[in-house]
This record gives sequence, structure tokens and C-alpha cells, in this order.
Amino acid sequence: MNQSNAIEIQLDEVSFALREPHDFTWLTQMGRVFRVFDQNDSGNISFGIDTGEEKLFIKVAGLKTVESVCTPEEAVENLRAAMKVYEDVKHPGLIHLREHYFVEGLYAAVFDWAEGECLHDHWNFDYYAAHPEVTPPARRFRNLPTEKRLAACQVLFSFLEETARSGYVAVDLYDSSILYDFHTDRLTVCDIDLFVKAPAVNDRGEGYYGSERFKAPEEYILGAAVDERTNVFTLGAILFGFFGDFTSEQIQRRYTEKRFVPCPESAWELGSSAYRAICKAVSLERQDRFATIKDFADAWAQSLA
Repeated sequence: MNQSNAIEIQLDEVSFALREPHDFTWLTQMGRVFRVFDQNDSGNISFGIDTGEEKLFIKVAGLKTVESVCTPEEAVENLRAAMKVYEDVKHPGLIHLREHYFVEGLYAAVFDWAEGECLHDHWNFDYYAAHPEVTPPARRFRNLPTEKRLAACQVLFSFLEETARSGYVAVDLYDSSILYDFHTDRLTVCDIDLFVKAPAVNDRGEGYYGSERFKAPEEYILGAAVDERTNVFTLGAILFGFFGDFTSEQIQRRYTEKRFVPCPESAWELGSSAYRAICKAVSLERQDRFATIKDFADAWAQSLA
């Protein structure tokens, strides 16, 4: 984190950095602040609030955050636009939006709190490196029994089918967008801010939204169509992480070569039939993939039967 010219803010149990001070009385009046998520580049900062009766997740735009790559005004417009997506895409596996509004020159979105741990909590990576005795959530999830991970997959299939039915394309969906509650074995998709209405095209070229660990080829090409076949690829790449083993060198190739590379079948857990299905999902040529998430789901289920 670039902390130059940043100031430290303390709210109840949490501390974080901003570029300028802000009076958070409006937030602390809602309840006790027990979590903060401030290390992202969207310009948003999020809080966990305990009202005494329930927990809430509050996403706030308009502050001068340390990591933001956009202006506070752009962050506000982006968050406001995202609210339509949460209102249109209804699924039990998606975090539930309650309300959204302007407050103190900012924009706030209020969600139900979703219990769970992020499957790509990059803000904790330095801590894990310094504390090898701590098992990160991604590794804990990978160590779960196969049946539990397969059940989690079904939530993602169902969610992306509903996304398509609602007329949206999932953009910037990756393991940081996924929470898993190890106590209840519940998976929650927690961030769909950048989902877009279909039809959609890549309007940013190589800088199109998404993690390079999961992006489809068209997500690097300016003007290319981004659609349900793209989401088939994204889901296939995510599921490779659930059931395939990758070396650090293989993962690094995704960044240097700007393309997803499947693990070898010898490093795949679920057998040849499922391996063939998932390799079809992540075909570099769009026309070679499943046309829809439903087609992928059906082939996946048949491969595991």
C-alpha cells in the first residue's frame, strides 16, 4: 500500500488509511464497526457493522482511498450504476442488497452481512508469508472433501445461469468475489459491481476488468464480444482452481503470457471425463466452448455421473 500523504482513521475496532479526513459519525451511529475492507482499487471502502441486532455490510464510494485508480466522483457513479445489477440479478447465492443512498457527499450501499472467508484474500498474503502455520482460506477450501467443493460448484453454475437469464454478463468474477463459510458450507458471491447488460464488448483492450488468472482471450482484445461463452471460460478457470493443482510457475505463466493454461490431467482430481468437459469450457477459441452455462452444467453433471 502506498501510504504517502495518507492519514490513519480509527473507528471502533478497525483502522485504515485515507487521503483526507472524513467524519464517520453517520456510519458509527448505525452500530459498532468491526471490519474494514480498504485495499482495493475501485475507490470503494467497505465496513462490517454490528447494530446489536444484526450485522450489515456497508460499501461506500466517494472517499479518497489510498489504492483507488479512479476519482471519488467516478467511484460514486460506478457504485450507483452497480445497484441496478444487484436489483436485477436475484439468487440465493448472491449477497443481498437492502438499500442504497447518498450520505454526507458519499454513496452507500447496504447489504446483509454474509458470513464466510474470501477465497482470494490478497490483503492477507503478507501475513500468510510471515506466518506459514496459518492456512489461507483458499487452501482450506481446496482441502475440503470433494463432495463439499462440488456442492459449492453447483451454486456458481446456478448463479451464472440466473445471471444469463437476467440478461447480464459476469465481468470481473473471480475467487476474490467468492466467500465460503466453513461452518455452514455456504458459498456466497459478494461482488458483482462490474457485471454488464448483454450484449457487451471489451471496451478497454488488455486492461479489461478481471483477474489475469481467469480471463478469457477476448478479455484482452479491444472490441471483442464478451458474453455467456466468456462466462463459461471464467467458470471453467475457477473450477480448475477448485480441483486442479498448479505450480507457482504455471500460475505465473497466466500473467506473463496473458492466457489461462489448464493444469495437466495428472494434476486433476475428478477424472478424465470431467477433465475433457472443463478443458472444452476453457478453449481458447470461443466457438469450441459450451455455448451457455446451462450446456456446461449439463456436461459437467454427466461427466461426474
